Amino acid sequence: MTSAAAKPYIIAADLGTTSTKTLVIDRDGRVLASHSIEYPLHTPKPDIAEQDPDEIFRALVGAIGGVVAKSGISADQVLCVSFSSAMHSLIAVDRELNPLTQCITWADNRAAGYETILKQEHNGHQIYLNTGTPIHPMSPLLKLMWMKDNRPDLHDTAFKFLGIKEYIFAKLFGKLVIDYSIASATGLFNLRALDWDEQALRTAGIRHEQLPDPVSTTHKLEGMKREFAQAMGLREDTPFIAGASDGVLANLGVGAFEQGIYAVTIGTSGAVRGVVQKPLTDPQGRLFCYALNEDFWCVGGAINNGGIMFRWVRDQLATAEAEEGIRRGMDPYDYLTQLAQEVPAGSDGLIFLPLLAGERAPYWNANARGVFFGMSLYHQKKHMIRAVLEGVMYRIHSVATALEELGGKTKEVRASGGFARSPFWLQIMSDVLDTEVAVPNSIESSGLGAAQLGMLAMGEINDFSKVHHWMQVTRRYEPNAQNNGVYRELTGIYSQVYNQLKDQFDAIAAFQKAHTK
Repeated sequence: MTSAAAKPYIIAADLGTTSTKTLVIDRDGRVLASHSIEYPLHTPKPDIAEQDPDEIFRALVGAIGGVVAKSGISADQVLCVSFSSAMHSLIAVDRELNPLTQCITWADNRAAGYETILKQEHNGHQIYLNTGTPIHPMSPLLKLMWMKDNRPDLHDTAFKFLGIKEYIFAKLFGKLVIDYSIASATGLFNLRALDWDEQALRTAGIRHEQLPDPVSTTHKLEGMKREFAQAMGLREDTPFIAGASDGVLANLGVGAFEQGIYAVTIGTSGAVRGVVQKPLTDPQGRLFCYALNEDFWCVGGAINNGGIMFRWVRDQLATAEAEEGIRRGMDPYDYLTQLAQEVPAGSDGLIFLPLLAGERAPYWNANARGVFFGMSLYHQKKHMIRAVLEGVMYRIHSVATALEELGGKTKEVRASGGFARSPFWLQIMSDVLDTEVAVPNSIESSGLGAAQLGMLAMGEINDFSKVHHWMQVTRRYEPNAQNNGVYRELTGIYSQVYNQLKDQFDAIAAFQKAHTK
């Protein structure tokens, strides 16, 4: 048997919305290699956002195999594989664990309208206080309510309801387990009891036995099926650690554990989060509270429209400019950012509400839609590009304001996710939030958090303080007072525009549902 000391590497697997990314990380937190495999999000109608669960499974196997090959490590050197995952997914499976549905993602809005039903008919606010999951169509609880009414053939005959990570574990190990962190994002899990919530299950119309068994985020799965172990370049007895959600692991990865130090992650979506040592829910229901393990919980809010807005700009508004950037030998996003920098802070009064995928915190409004406000003949495409980037930061500002009310004033923001590669976007965030922004030495925060959790699970450390040295701040951004004054005024206008359009959002969303084929 190979000793633990001879197994110096952890593989972190991050199951994201648009790709699965894997990292090989050593015991000092250094990333030796990474590998990513993308897959599509299927949106045939405005309210549908699904993925093929088997395509994601193949991506995971390929991404682990790819990163093992890139790093040049041997199977005997792998201490464990530890997981991070996007939240709120739902897959109905039969007794053979074959999917009866696609993977219904957090971005799916077919359960829109069930927020009102949950609040008015099922004491929804109490369910939120019990579970920490805000009342929104992203929640598997609301998805199950929708399914019960609209697809009773699936709801009533499904053997189990799983998320994407649980589906992957079932295929790899034949075991049906869910970690406390992912479970706490379903709207079905009692934060304090760390078990399924009876009131929520009754509301969803399902039974305990239709869900996987809740386990600690440090739970080990062993005995992988041979064919998959060989495909990944691993031993069959390599421990897989259940891991947690990408959000809470991002806080762990950037060391955002002290009061007033908040993590901001922007990938496809985005979030602002802080860590507390007991479950803490918002009396107004604006923020989530999700488990990290038995000792720590994450409080914060997620936004639907993060980096996906920059992709939308590239693909829908600025294809010619993106192609020009490529012709110049530049990354197209870098070229678009360069154009945006030609515009002053505030985009000369052009405000963008980046609500194209509906919105989560703090509005929890699935019917919200995107808006350019203040546009004149003076504004050019470069104004629109900058306004979109600023609009995402206005959304972050809305969540940070709510979090400060619950968790205390912001002292520092730790930035992670794809946006942290952009000094321009980081400076906008510092200016909008009027707060110092620190960037860790690695932006792979969820992956690093998963690796740290893996070290704890394997008994290599006894608490997270032993790996705090993994996180070193490499860059800091201080707010520009003049720009902050501009943004302070515009965030106020932004909020007013949103509040005045709430009823109209409902009307246009209803029109789209009725008239979009």
